[in-house]
Amino acid sequence: MSDDHSPGDRRRPYADRGGPGARHAETHDVRREALTNPTGPAPVDESFAEQLAPNTATAEPGGHADESVPASDDKAMRSQLTELDAGELARLAVLEPGALLEQGSTYLDLNDLSCGPFKAIGGQEASPDHCYVAKRDTDYELWNRLAGDRDAGVERPGT
Repeated sequence: MSDDHSPGDRRRPYADRGGPGARHAETHDVRREALTNPTGPAPVDESFAEQLAPNTATAEPGGHADESVPASDDKAMRSQLTELDAGELARLAVLEPGALLEQGSTYLDLNDLSCGPFKAIGGQEASPDHCYVAKRDTDYELWNRLAGDRDAGVERPGT
């Protein structure tokens, strides 16, 4: 036998009680602890997000590219917009009658420039007696020439 009688020599690490887990079970309610411990974020229901997401299969990424024609194709437009040259008229995309306007997007009626730009409401569509151009389909220099200072009448966020 050894002359060393320190307590470190005689300790046994929980072997007689079933290990550290068993000792923990003696001092805590393990079942209740398992039920009340956080398990992380709840699983996300993807079906709800899919219902809210826009249908990208039918949405045109470039605006009204398939529903518009260049203003240079219309003789009446060429005589009405004399301040624009042939290249600018070719860049100006006029919506065809029956094309749906995108809700919240800004448009300008080339037949009535004095009214200035407006924001479309849901279900609004281009009619034969209007020549609408979308702001998102028109470069900013050409839009500013057409709309001028009348663009100030369009509602802006925060005003």
